[in-house]
Amino acid sequence: MQQMPNLASELRPVVNQRLTEVEASGIRAFDQKISKIPGIVKLTIGEPDLNTPEHIKAAAVTSIVQNDSHYSAQRGTLALRNAISGYLERSQELTYDPETEIVVTVGATEALTATTFALLNPGDKVIVPTPTFALYFPIISLTGAIPVMVDTSADQFVLTPERLTEVLEREGDAVKAVLLNYPSNPTGVEYDVETVKGLAQVIREHHLYAISDEIYAELTYDFDHYSIAKEIPERTILVNGLSKSHAMTGYRIGYVAAPAEVVANITKMHAFMVTAPSNPAQAAAAEALANGDADPVEAKESYRRRRDFIRDALMAMGIETVAPQGAFYIFARIPAAYGQDDVKFAEELAAKALVGGTPGSAFGAGGEGYIRFSYAASDESLKLAMTRMSEFVGTEIGVH
Repeated sequence: MQQMPNLASELRPVVNQRLTEVEASGIRAFDQKISKIPGIVKLTIGEPDLNTPEHIKAAAVTSIVQNDSHYSAQRGTLALRNAISGYLERSQELTYDPETEIVVTVGATEALTATTFALLNPGDKVIVPTPTFALYFPIISLTGAIPVMVDTSADQFVLTPERLTEVLEREGDAVKAVLLNYPSNPTGVEYDVETVKGLAQVIREHHLYAISDEIYAELTYDFDHYSIAKEIPERTILVNGLSKSHAMTGYRIGYVAAPAEVVANITKMHAFMVTAPSNPAQAAAAEALANGDADPVEAKESYRRRRDFIRDALMAMGIETVAPQGAFYIFARIPAAYGQDDVKFAEELAAKALVGGTPGSAFGAGGEGYIRFSYAASDESLKLAMTRMSEFVGTEIGVH
C-alpha cells in the first residue's frame, strides 16, 4: 500500500501567517475533547434537538425532484430574497429591497465572514461586547483589523450606551464598527428597547457601522426582540438565518440585509467564497419564511420550559446563573471552590459526572468563572445531566 504523502519540508513555512496567529474554536475543541468520554451527556453545542418542520423538508424534496440543480443567482434565489424581505417586514417592520439589499449566505457564519472581509482594512478596530460567540474574534483578525473586547460582566452582560461611549473615546477614530449579538450567545441576555435606542444614538454620533447578529431574534421569552436596524437602518448590517429559528442548522442558510452599496460589496466577497448556496436548502428556507411563522413559536415554548427547568435545577444546587431572556443557553457561575478556573471545572464535570458544558473563558473577557450549558437538548438529557451535576456538586464541592 502506498504511504500517505508527507508535506515537503521546505513548504511548511508557506502558510497564511494571520491564520497561524488565530486559535481554532475553543467551543468545538472542548466539545471534541469530551466527546470521547463514554456515556457523557453533552450540553455543549448550540444546535436544536428538534426536527425541521415537515412542510420545510417537503419544499427541499420538491426542489430535488424537480431537478432544481443549476446555479442560483449569487445573491440567492429571488423567491428566497422575497421571502426574507416579507418576513423582516412582518416580524420587525423593516423594509429591504429583495433585488439590491439582501444576500443569501451559507449560514450566518459565512454572512459574518463575508461582511468583515467586505468592510474592514488592516488597523481598523471593531468593538465586540464580551463574553460572546468566539467566531467574531478570528474573522475580524484575519482581515488585519483588531477586535476590541469590551467586558460587559459588570453590567449584567449588556453593552450600555455609556460604556460604549467611554470605549470609543479611548479607542479613537480607528473604530469602524460595533458588533452586537442579541439575544446573546452565551448568556441568553436580550437587549431592551431603551438600550438599543441608546446604542443606536452613540453609533450614529460616532459615524460607525452596527453589525448586528440577530440569529436568535425569534427565540425571546420575556419581551419581543427589537432590531437596531429599526433605529439606524442606514448604518446597520443585519445578519440572521434559519438555523436556530427553524431547526435547520444542516441546511446552512443565512442572510444579510443592509443598504444596497454595502450589500453589493458583501455579495462580491460572498461570490468569491461560495458562489451561491444550494438550491434545495434555499427552497426550504423560502418555505420556512413564507409559511413558517408558527414554527419558532412552537419551538420557543419548548425551550422556555427547558430554560425554567435547568435554571431551577442549578439554583437548587446553589449555583448562580444569568437570567436568559432569549436563545437557548444558560450561563452559570462555577462553584466558588474552583475560583475562576472554568476549564478545570468543565473538565472535572465531564470526567466525573459525565456532563458536558463549555468553559465560559471560550467566549472572551468576562466569561472566566462561568460555564455555558445549551438547553436545546431533550428533556431526558437535561434531567439526567442535572441529576448527575447535582450529585457531583454535592459530593465533590460540598455545596447542597
